[in-house]
Amino acid sequence: MSDGKLGVGVIGTHAWANKAHLPGYVAHDGVDLVAVCDVDEGRAKEAAAKFGARKVYTSAEEMIADPEVQMVDVCTPTHTHLPLSLAAIAAGKHVLSEKPLHTEAGPAFDAAAKADAKGVRTKLGFTFRYSPAIRQLKEWIADGKLGEIYHINGFEQNQQWLDPDVPLRQVSPDADRSKLIPASIVGYGSHLIDLMRWLGGEVTGVASTMRNFVPERVVRGEEGRQKIMIDDGTVGLVEYESGAIGTLQTSYVTVGNYPGVEIRVYGSRGAAIARLISEFDVAETLMYATPQKFEFVPFELTEAALPPGATLATPWPELYYRNLVRHFVDEIMEGRPQECTFFDGAKSQEIVDAMILAHAERRWVVPGA
Repeated sequence: MSDGKLGVGVIGTHAWANKAHLPGYVAHDGVDLVAVCDVDEGRAKEAAAKFGARKVYTSAEEMIADPEVQMVDVCTPTHTHLPLSLAAIAAGKHVLSEKPLHTEAGPAFDAAAKADAKGVRTKLGFTFRYSPAIRQLKEWIADGKLGEIYHINGFEQNQQWLDPDVPLRQVSPDADRSKLIPASIVGYGSHLIDLMRWLGGEVTGVASTMRNFVPERVVRGEEGRQKIMIDDGTVGLVEYESGAIGTLQTSYVTVGNYPGVEIRVYGSRGAAIARLISEFDVAETLMYATPQKFEFVPFELTEAALPPGATLATPWPELYYRNLVRHFVDEIMEGRPQECTFFDGAKSQEIVDAMILAHAERRWVVPGA
């Protein structure tokens, strides 16, 4: 690390990198933003100028090989996440990848093992673990404030693709369009399942049903509407090792704003509801109730829960990613315990896989069995 800072290189400078990843690095005084990389050189140069990166690459391999780059951020299309992450690991670089690492659990577990063997740290871009409200909820569960946990209900849904003319980007180039293509359970569900597993512990069984509600859509890169049966919405049941039970719902076609995450936790001593939905000029709200005072009341998050320079009025992509970047950089630089690693991404994908199988075979499925 030069001058006590972590050298970072970001691959991919499209919209999400500009909204979330790059502002997170700029906000951390322990980061040296060494380089950005994109196949579109003009886009890369624009991002470098805006966020202060010192170098511009159009070759991911060349950027990964740069000795000043100690940590690689993979913010690219889904099918490239695994190969780019593996290349970074092989080069001995710490790596943050957008989710999913892979659309199957096996390769993700393999990548996690390779990182451990190489001695590098990993983090998956499960943005919502870094919501101040969710982290407070996690603390309440861990310290027993909510008592024994009975129910966890999770939602990730908004109207992102309610309009069929909004180009759909979550489709693999080799997807079989003759049958239902898992989509909301993959794109949204991986986030939600990670939260539900992080809060509730290991999952021992799932059941689910999936639906296509909008049969024709515009697909990014293709002309006109296409007949494509994507999973617009999934509803699932979850059984936990602890004995708790839960429900989850993911949807692309539910009226409401981004990011559309809501977690409800009910325990023997209290209950809490975290709503990560941009409404009325705030990014999120947290409510709390007890058996004695069962009307839910707001819980005010303090400045200590927020990343430096942020408020609850900060746009949610930047708010949560500032926190994610802060945690990952500090984990690397200060040797803190790892959190939200590629292994966690693989576990989430394992449950996603089980949900897909449960729908296809109309039965309960044990993840990983």
